[in-house]
Amino acid sequence: GYRVSLQGNFFGHNHSYTIFPEYNPREHIQLDAPLDIQSNATASKCRLWWSVRNVPWYLAEILQYELQYKEHSTSWEVALSKTLPSSLPQVEIEATELRSGIAYAARVRCKVSENEDSYHSQWSEWSQTTVFQRADVPEVSEKLLNTKTMQFLFIPLSFVTLLYLFWNCKLSSRTHINCPFFLKRCFLTLGQKASPALTFPRQLLFFSHSIVCTMGILR
Repeated sequence: GYRVSLQGNFFGHNHSYTIFPEYNPREHIQLDAPLDIQSNATASKCRLWWSVRNVPWYLAEILQYELQYKEHSTSWEVALSKTLPSSLPQVEIEATELRSGIAYAARVRCKVSENEDSYHSQWSEWSQTTVFQRADVPEVSEKLLNTKTMQFLFIPLSFVTLLYLFWNCKLSSRTHINCPFFLKRCFLTLGQKASPALTFPRQLLFFSHSIVCTMGILR
């Protein structure tokens, strides 16, 4: 260590004052503020990165960073602070922590990690700020999703229904006409019987028309 003294002429007399009887530079480090902070925001996250200068390599590996970010229009007193777990000069902020359509400002500062025993330091000054805004997330209409789902379900259901109609009409030709309730329109009048040969084509025609109309509505 070192002894730090202050000498001078005070009131016509030379005096020497000991400021630090034992001064160890390793325990009194203050680094320069980080430089060139930049940002890149997408719909899922915001990436921030910066650089540090005049830092020996053996200190660069044990640095600790603190990030502050806030809405651009608010004061730093209400900013959110994060002590970063890594010594790398970069960080990512998840989009869930940011409000859409709001501009944010961020800054960082650094010091030697508190987990380090060989060196101790104070926080550096804050860096300059960078401004970023989360990219808008393309909103997919819930109605569109439901329509697509119904279309995918409607095709196999239609095929099964056609098989059912075919089998039903085949049985009807042997006994009596047993048209499903929603296809009763295929008959001429209530109680009036149609020939089996005409029943299935009419059912098929009516059901095909229903499919076409429904697909048109879904679109």
